[in-house]
Amino acid sequence: MPGPARATETLFHRDSHVEIHRLVVGPLDNNVWIVRCTETGAAVLIDAANEHGRLLEMCRVLGVDRVVETHGHWDHIQAVPHLRAAGISVAVEANDATLLPSYDQILHDESVVDLGRLRMRTLHTPGHTPGSMCFALDRGDDPPFLFTGDTLFPGGPGNTALPGGDFATIIRSIDERIFAAFADTTLILPGHGDTTVLAKERPHLEEWVERGW
Repeated sequence: MPGPARATETLFHRDSHVEIHRLVVGPLDNNVWIVRCTETGAAVLIDAANEHGRLLEMCRVLGVDRVVETHGHWDHIQAVPHLRAAGISVAVEANDATLLPSYDQILHDESVVDLGRLRMRTLHTPGHTPGSMCFALDRGDDPPFLFTGDTLFPGGPGNTALPGGDFATIIRSIDERIFAAFADTTLILPGHGDTTVLAKERPHLEEWVERGW
């Protein structure tokens, strides 16, 4: 039987300022991201999706004391009660708050999550759900990281066929809140699957509109 998870086993990126860890969990292979300030140790987990034992171990190893949710769909929130029971606070946008079994804080558009010497900015990007959020980690002169949940993936927007979804709204969110606001070098870290770069996705917006999904 394998031993407890170690931080290095999930390391996605590290530089002199930030560590980013990824765990892939649950039946839908959700990406769970942990962002940690390397100078102070402050850390936040994005989407307490599933496999709470693995997540709690990583929270212990990396010093996570907060969770922020990209949205309230069931596959992104299964571990929420377990992490809250361990004393880790959970935040979600108001429109999706009723989808969670419990939470501690409401996220607002264009607010800042302080992570030691790092700053992570919130963007309300409805369409996949009414309360969908993206989180932008600005890195000065380096390309920002944008955690997009189920709003933007390689090859297009997230599913809008579920209750609360709206295709025109998600296209507007991607166009106005992401494409208009971020440079081509921005790294896209979604809630499932592979990462991408904004330059690869930006030219295809009209194709997505024409196909309707």
